[in-house]
Amino acid sequence: MTVIDIPGSKSVTARALFLAAAAEGTTTLLRPLVSDDTEGFAEGLTALGYTVRREPGAWHIEGRPAGPGADTAEVYCRDGATTARFLPTLAAAGHGTYRFDASAQMRRRPLGPLSTALRDLGVDLRHGEREGHHPLDVHARGVKGGALTLDAGQSSQYLTALLMLGPLTAEGLDITVTDLVSEPYVEITLAMMRAFGADVRQDGRTYRVAPTGYRARTYGIEPDASTAGYFFAAAALEPGRSVTVPGLGTGALQGDLAFVDVLRRMGADVEITGAGTTVRSTGRLHGLTVNMRDISDTMPTLAALAPFADGPVRIEDVANTRVKECDRLDACAENLRRLGVTVTTGPDWIEIQPGTPTGPVEIATHGDHRIVMSFAVTALRTPGITFDDPGCVKKTFPDFHRVFDTFVHTP
Repeated sequence: MTVIDIPGSKSVTARALFLAAAAEGTTTLLRPLVSDDTEGFAEGLTALGYTVRREPGAWHIEGRPAGPGADTAEVYCRDGATTARFLPTLAAAGHGTYRFDASAQMRRRPLGPLSTALRDLGVDLRHGEREGHHPLDVHARGVKGGALTLDAGQSSQYLTALLMLGPLTAEGLDITVTDLVSEPYVEITLAMMRAFGADVRQDGRTYRVAPTGYRARTYGIEPDASTAGYFFAAAALEPGRSVTVPGLGTGALQGDLAFVDVLRRMGADVEITGAGTTVRSTGRLHGLTVNMRDISDTMPTLAALAPFADGPVRIEDVANTRVKECDRLDACAENLRRLGVTVTTGPDWIEIQPGTPTGPVEIATHGDHRIVMSFAVTALRTPGITFDDPGCVKKTFPDFHRVFDTFVHTP
């Protein structure tokens, strides 16, 4: 059995950085993810006037409940969707003028529902070029609060940003959601807000957030469940292989751990305990139809594994994957077809027929870290796979290639 230490969760680290910056006192984050996304978030906080002190294994953030320390700032969000969506929302609670911009990739990704909601709350927010996209300017003068309606059908991050804003408002927020994707990520948000002292309650599709503020604390970051999925998939694929990820078990916050339930349905042996999760190959993988709306970040992982199943693999209700770092449905289909695999797609689904992928093929990554890490699983059984941009894994797991190679070559 191979034991793999997975880096900290990107989702948890980003939320913890927001909450720590907003809290009264100094927060210590233990084992935060160190990657392009999280470093971009931390640099954004620094540009806004927050004090962030980083050391190996721990980041210390001095909270500012009144908002950014800088009156004016320019923040570059890189490729980070959490940075690009959370930081303007955090800044809105303060007082000053702040400009946010991002990479060309992030500029393409939608922001409109969040922008509309912030404007409904009285925030003076202006898009510099294309409405609903970066760059944008926030002329902040605090947020009174109140009731609003939100469509979070494209991204749960819109709801998460507004929920985290709630305790910083003068009167609190009531948010009614008309549509919601990736709901387990909202559960992460609610649990973490409460850990930092917030009072947030859910009544059906309405979330009520009291204006409590936040309290600093020491907070441990659990391993990233989406990243663990590549190693779980590899273990399920290779006969005689098993892998254990410690620190990611029955108490985990992240819904993407449910990916192992998909692997179990396909035939893998899965054990989840309080200490961690283990996946073992049984030497077989079955086809299936699965709704991945709530765990859509693991869709490319399953797509890359699918050709090795004994029947078709159909993944449904994943329309939101078309507005990620790239159109992931099309990217998976494109690369699988280049490997000789039969694939059909629709607006929110992909179906992959069993077959033997054949190389050599250079995978078109579209600059998307998840495409690289997913097709690294395919490469276990397909000689000749290379990547046109292998370094884009720096977004969430800079050391992925070394760690995955070590895993593959460990008996």
